[in-house]
Amino acid sequence: MDYRKKTVVASVAGLTLEGMDIMFISFAMSMMIAEFHIDLATGGLISSITNIGMLLGGMIFGVLADKFGRVKVFTYTVLLFAIGTALTGLAANIEQVYLFRFIAGLGAGGEYGIGMALVAEAWPKNKQGRASSYVSVGAQYGVILAALLSAMILPTLGWRALFFVGVVPVVFAVIVRKNLEESPEWLAAQKDKKPAKKGEKGKLVQLFATPRATMTTIALSIMATVQIAGYNGLMIWLPSMLQQSQGLSVSSSALWTISTAVGMIMGMLTFGQFMDRFGAKRSFGIFLLASACAVFLYSYATGSAGVLMGGAIVGFFSNGMFAGYGALISSYYPVQIRSTATNTIFNFGRAVGGLSPILVGYILQSYDMTIAMIYLAALYCISFVVMLTLSKRQSGSTLNAIQPVEEY
Repeated sequence: MDYRKKTVVASVAGLTLEGMDIMFISFAMSMMIAEFHIDLATGGLISSITNIGMLLGGMIFGVLADKFGRVKVFTYTVLLFAIGTALTGLAANIEQVYLFRFIAGLGAGGEYGIGMALVAEAWPKNKQGRASSYVSVGAQYGVILAALLSAMILPTLGWRALFFVGVVPVVFAVIVRKNLEESPEWLAAQKDKKPAKKGEKGKLVQLFATPRATMTTIALSIMATVQIAGYNGLMIWLPSMLQQSQGLSVSSSALWTISTAVGMIMGMLTFGQFMDRFGAKRSFGIFLLASACAVFLYSYATGSAGVLMGGAIVGFFSNGMFAGYGALISSYYPVQIRSTATNTIFNFGRAVGGLSPILVGYILQSYDMTIAMIYLAALYCISFVVMLTLSKRQSGSTLNAIQPVEEY
């Protein structure tokens, strides 16, 4: 297997395990609430604390990966979220659950951006979109894997046994460490690296080192936030919305979830091809506007066929874009800060966008499904306007002047 394929396999496996780990909480939540005698809001904090850990872990491990190497730090992040997941199964109270989920979040937040940086540095520019899409689909594999494991383990062994599966990524980390070489582009950058000068800005500060860098970082952060906010708002609330508005049973809403997930996977793979053929800005523009229209029109869907087909279409466009963020963010930053930028920006989106279900819940409580879908559609329109502000490739490149590597 050549190096390019190895980076994709390692990154897909990492994101699959991360997605599985995150979904364990969703499937085990009701049992955990019952055992620890907590209310829904206290249980919901588990996800929020995990997201905070992801943001902090993304920044810390992004900086470390840029300084000490992608592969070495990647394996440490996998080990950390494996340990955090396994320890969750030993938690004696909700406070310990918070602590162990924070630890798992630290590792999961670091893993994403490093994997994406590895892929971006291994693949040629005209194939980075599809390579990024292959990796992004890993999160959906993780959802499916978590669902299967939950169905087998929860009824017989309970929620704690489910989290003990978290030790499996340790084996994966050892395999990656032995079989994946360091990024050639990162190694080349290390050879050309000049000694740090007194007063030189740190890697995080470099994301805001110039007005152009600041605008790019803010724009990408808003886009990442909208991506996560839209996904969480749809996937967490739509099944219950449909149960109320369409009278769907729980089994029918599960079928909707599957059809939407299939649509998401197809959308990711399609978006990667679009990005390589038509460029990032054009591809994001098409998918963002299509998402806004699809989400808005979906509030008027009726009948089982309309609901299932509409869910697949909404998933296709709204989450298809997820495939492009690794390549998009990586393209705007030089190798010296690429992992830091990817991790920080996307995990910021996770932390802020992860709050979207709270607002959607409020809208549903105070208004109706149509208003909730208008809110989600408006988010995609805002992201579209922000995307238009992203600059095109310009000549010259320095560490403090952000340089897109491809014409967008």
